[in-house]
Amino acid sequence: MISDGMADLLRSLRLEDGGGDAPAAACARALGAAGVAVSVLVGEDRVAELLWSHPAASERFENLQFTVGEGPGPDALRAGVPVVEPDLDRVRPERWPALLPGARELGVHGVCCFPLGVGAIRLGVLTVLCDEKRHFSDQQFDDAQALAAALTCAVLNGGLTGAPSTPGALPGPVGLNRAAVHQATGMISVQLGVPLAEALLRLRAHAYGSGLDIGEVAAEVVTRTLRFDDDGTGPNSPDRGKG
Repeated sequence: MISDGMADLLRSLRLEDGGGDAPAAACARALGAAGVAVSVLVGEDRVAELLWSHPAASERFENLQFTVGEGPGPDALRAGVPVVEPDLDRVRPERWPALLPGARELGVHGVCCFPLGVGAIRLGVLTVLCDEKRHFSDQQFDDAQALAAALTCAVLNGGLTGAPSTPGALPGPVGLNRAAVHQATGMISVQLGVPLAEALLRLRAHAYGSGLDIGEVAAEVVTRTLRFDDDGTGPNSPDRGKG
């Protein structure tokens, strides 16, 4: 059973209102969490697009997961079930070898991710950051499940079709945070003659190997300061030589 606080939130929350991080901040307060982020899958390549987050650490953690391509969010999307890890120090290093060091640098103590979707259909993911107590109660779990269900309904009700008119609808895809990633993935796909999924993997690998955010690398591809050539030497940066 959900808490009274979450019930009140779900009755009053209008996800198209209160720009910025207002919806995420309200959700974090209702959950008693250190942070909340919501990402939805968009585009032909089904890239996770960050919709809103609070506070800044939530956005940075989502960007980290997206860059390295691993973590509780991708696992929740892949399996279609919640991934609950309130204490990242207890996670085996080999489970998320690229993510865990970065999460520690960000000061993230624990993360619980809840997939948005119906059956085999995946729509996005709700990410909840745990506080320094490294605990996620049964009540918090029930509340997060209820919130994920409400977000799923919002997406299914046409929240990604433009300016929303339905109460509870999600904002439209105007000014996607990862538009450069979508564009760069397509460009790399053409440059290498590979499917979009492999092109995104190449982009992620280069970002991780360079210690850069994937958005930074994508911007270089889009502005043609970085080109991926399948010649065995790696991406080619005209201004800096081989990268």
